[in-house]
Amino acid sequence: MKHKSAPPETSAPAETSAPQTEDQAKGSFADLGLGKELLAELAALGYEEPTPIQREAIPPLLEGRDLLGQAATGTGKTAACALPILQRIGRAKAVGYKPSALILVPTRELAVQVSEAFHKYSKGLGTSVVPIYGGQEFRRQMVALHRGAHVVVATPGRALDHLRRETLDFSALQSVVLDEADEMLDMGFAEDLELILEATPKERQTCLFSATLPPRIASIAERHLRDPARILIKRDKGTKGSMPKVRQTAYIVPRAHKTAALGRVLDLESPTLALVFCRTRLDVDELADRLVGRGYRVGSLHGGMSQAERDRIMKKARGEQLDLLVATDVAARGIDIEHVSHVVNFDVPASREAYVHRIGRTGRAGREGVAITLADPREHRMLRSIEAHTKQKIAISTVPTALDVRARRLDLTKGEIRDLIQAGGHDGYRVVVETLAAEFDVMDVAAAAVRLAHEATAGEDAAGDQAHIPAFEEFGQRGKDKGEKRGWAADKERALGEPGNPRAGGRTGPRADARVDARADVGRGHTPESQDMVRVFITAGTKIGLRPADLVGAIANEAQVNPRGIGGIEIADKYSIVELPECDVDRVITALRNTTLRGRKVKVHRDNGTRR
Repeated sequence: MKHKSAPPETSAPAETSAPQTEDQAKGSFADLGLGKELLAELAALGYEEPTPIQREAIPPLLEGRDLLGQAATGTGKTAACALPILQRIGRAKAVGYKPSALILVPTRELAVQVSEAFHKYSKGLGTSVVPIYGGQEFRRQMVALHRGAHVVVATPGRALDHLRRETLDFSALQSVVLDEADEMLDMGFAEDLELILEATPKERQTCLFSATLPPRIASIAERHLRDPARILIKRDKGTKGSMPKVRQTAYIVPRAHKTAALGRVLDLESPTLALVFCRTRLDVDELADRLVGRGYRVGSLHGGMSQAERDRIMKKARGEQLDLLVATDVAARGIDIEHVSHVVNFDVPASREAYVHRIGRTGRAGREGVAITLADPREHRMLRSIEAHTKQKIAISTVPTALDVRARRLDLTKGEIRDLIQAGGHDGYRVVVETLAAEFDVMDVAAAAVRLAHEATAGEDAAGDQAHIPAFEEFGQRGKDKGEKRGWAADKERALGEPGNPRAGGRTGPRADARVDARADVGRGHTPESQDMVRVFITAGTKIGLRPADLVGAIANEAQVNPRGIGGIEIADKYSIVELPECDVDRVITALRNTTLRGRKVKVHRDNGTRR
């Protein structure tokens, strides 16, 4: 739907809806047959005219027909099914756990988003909408369903759980919607979908939306849809001579250098919010830890997190309190954050379709997005396969040098100083300048002030920035030493020094990882040795799976403390000790008392030697 204050929804180049012709653009929601109450709600929200999928889908759904729709993410599918369902329900009284409509979605994040959309469109109708998904307390969902729900938005697994426990009754269902059906099949929900559909009334209305229509989707449609209206919203092939919505760039980088390369690229790109994809949970945790060390506000998402942790991270991301969100593919499914400016593939995706789906998270609402891929030399051929599939050029770029990064940081500092000068209000500082100018050359005074401002905001070069990252042409000369360490092991050794280094606690093995001096990972920006350090005691340790990365991330994100100032970290079974500058201690204690670590509330105080 188009909004007065925002451009129409868009997606990645390979997933956007086709441009409208003059004839297609005619028409309004009133022409589609929607009732006065819904039209009033849409007008209050500022929606003026329907998108192509809404224009094609709403009339047959209002007539009660089944529908098979193929359209990309971001084309307005939710409203296309929600508005007819809401009109059909009207002001009927909710009958406990016997809902009128069931919306099945692949992820918990999408369940929340779709639920919010239904609620937004039906504010004046009194419609009750309940989202149910895994990770949320089961009893809380039971209470909400028993209280009454017109519409249930659910992930397949949790819907089946409620069905088996008889806390969700399908006997009154009028409508069933399968949203992002191809994603649900990719996530292994095929059997769950079959069981759910078999348990619903035969006379229901069924609506299936999918970005693609592989044979498995066609098979489901053939078995469970009755003479459906078929709608295909073609993908935009781009206007001749127009710029693509997503700028796609790849860097060919050996695994051992990927973290340093990513840090440099991010420093130059300065993303509003970057969604960084990794293959495994371990990669997510390791990379998030390293990026926190570079001074970024980082959140991570993977399947090993509790729902409370996920909700907290997503709230921060939507509230623009994060610079980077590091996630696995499965954990990121259903995420739709409008201000994602960059998508980063830390590894080349396993399939071309996964690449398209990832980069579709940016370049929305008319903005230009950026897609960055870090490819191992062996993955170079896969990039060409993706290019052939998307018919989009992926530019191969050279990793920025340390001098490039420094120049970019100085440029940012210059811009900040220029803004301050234009803002005025510096009279209180002129006396300092005049005093120093009487003793030193005024250019030296200005240069020293710029240096101080630059180091305060950017710090010195992060760990690894001085390392040589080989260009693509050099790869044939690498790897001849069979004893060469690769991957995270090489990155870690460079950060902590040789095994047994006192900076790593003077020992090797698991305990060395449990007692990490944060200075080793974050460079030499603000060294703890130059400040009065205080030990802070926290009642959480390895017994709940706490890692140094959790502590550094919580301190940096919750207390808004520069991680460069964190000293030693010691993690025992039931407690942890963190060294912090005196000036940050009270703020950190207050922040950690008001948040959770690994999903648990903790007690925090200055260390007095008591271990409980």
